[in-house]
Amino acid sequence: MLNKSEVDLFRKQGYLVVENLLDEAALKSIREEYSILMDALYGAWQKEGKVPEPNADMGFWDKLDHCYKGGFDWYQPLDISLPHGDIADNTPMHFGPAVFAMATHKNILDCVETLIGPEISSNPIQHVRIKPPQRAVDASESRAHVIATDWHQDKGVTLNEADNTTFVTVWLAITDATIENGCLQVASGNYQEMLPHCLKSQVGIADPYLPKENAIPTPVKAGGAVLFHPLTPHASLANKSDGYRWSFDLRYHVTGQPSGRSHFPEFVARSQKNPGSELKDWRVWKKMWEDTRHRLAHSEHIPQHRWGNDAPYCA
Repeated sequence: MLNKSEVDLFRKQGYLVVENLLDEAALKSIREEYSILMDALYGAWQKEGKVPEPNADMGFWDKLDHCYKGGFDWYQPLDISLPHGDIADNTPMHFGPAVFAMATHKNILDCVETLIGPEISSNPIQHVRIKPPQRAVDASESRAHVIATDWHQDKGVTLNEADNTTFVTVWLAITDATIENGCLQVASGNYQEMLPHCLKSQVGIADPYLPKENAIPTPVKAGGAVLFHPLTPHASLANKSDGYRWSFDLRYHVTGQPSGRSHFPEFVARSQKNPGSELKDWRVWKKMWEDTRHRLAHSEHIPQHRWGNDAPYCA
């Protein structure tokens, strides 16, 4: 758990860098799970002629690089959520035991409990971020999970049902996040209100309200995390390195409060009042998302964001 000085610092500056939340064994499990996933995806894409036949020396990053350069959607099959629209019964997504173990890891939940209390739900606004070198990114690419992320507040990317929800974000590094490869940057300070956002190429803070003078990079080593308040403005730097940068966005809110995306599934990750309500089986989590995918594929589109470009500050 966080100590009092760490909690006080989080309250004061709106974020906190915490190293060594996950040990090497947990990181290895995540990497191995994604390596197995990539092998299966690559094999299917190779049969479709999208990527070359692999050789014995090709690992996860080599195959991912071929997939990225192939010009097709390699990202969504690796993500731990559904996309904003065009959801079909076969929309790919990934939910496995290592990812579930990460989302419910004791060290992470201990930190979250210190900040929001012991009744914790895993919030469905969650993503994997595997970012290629910016110089290699196609000019048409705009997804925040692939390129540099625009300045935003996490409460700003929820629906207004969650305006009074208490939650916290855990930005978890799977590879070292450095200034060169595009680590997170935050606007330090005790922000108390939601800033206007616009629907640009991404949902981001309107230009007149951008925190241009107090941006602080937050490099963190693999297994560490940046915790931040839902009103803390943050973005990512561009990946100027020659390699990929890998992280997860995990969010948690007080159980019983709206998640901000109620058409997606949440689950109880920790409960002091009712321990029996805690989800322990990753297969149930996977089934929850599969059922959600089927329901949304056969219903009217539900917007995932509240913002448009019709406000004066978006002109």
